[in-house]
Parts: sequence; structure tokens; C-alpha cells
Amino acid sequence: MSQNHADYSEKRDFIRMRVDTDVTLIHAEQVIAAVCLDLSSSGMQVQAAKTFQVGDNLSVSIDSDHPSLKGLHATTQVVWIADQPQGQQKLGLKILAMS
Repeated sequence: MSQNHADYSEKRDFIRMRVDTDVTLIHAEQVIAAVCLDLSSSGMQVQAAKTFQVGDNLSVSIDSDHPSLKGLHATTQVVWIADQPQGQQKLGLKILAMS
């Protein structure tokens, strides 16, 4: 776990909801499938099979299975990283803007 993760974890002022849902990340025009582990009004924790760096900006899309609910589309920034087995990473993403 990086030092950034320890610093950022102390700033949690928002309730996190566990979601375990598929998401699409877009970084440098590359589309990456990932899983959103939890979500709050200010950020999310995502697991991906690609390496990112703290400070990277990612577009995130979560599709809705319900016709009456719009999916989530956000611009985010990586604020912490935890390396996982087999080249995966858990990412702490701060939501910068929603569209």
C-alpha cells in the first residue's frame, strides 16, 4: 500500500456503498474493463488489470441495467494505488466531474 493511500484514507467523510459492478475506464484513448468495488459521492474504488499512476485522469462509465435510471459517467483522478496479484491494481479514484 502506498503512502498516498494511507494519507487519503484519513480523508473519508462520505459513506461508501459496496457495488461490485463492471465499469469501463478510458485512459489515453484506451478502453479498459474494470470492476467498481465501492462508490461514494466523492470517489470510488476500482480494480483493473492495467497499471496506472497516481495523478492519472480516467473517464469512468457505469451502465445501468434499469431503463429508467441513467448510468454514471465521471471524470476521475487516481489518488492511491494498491498493487494486486497477477498485475492487477486497486485504485482510489476521486470524482472530478460528473456528466
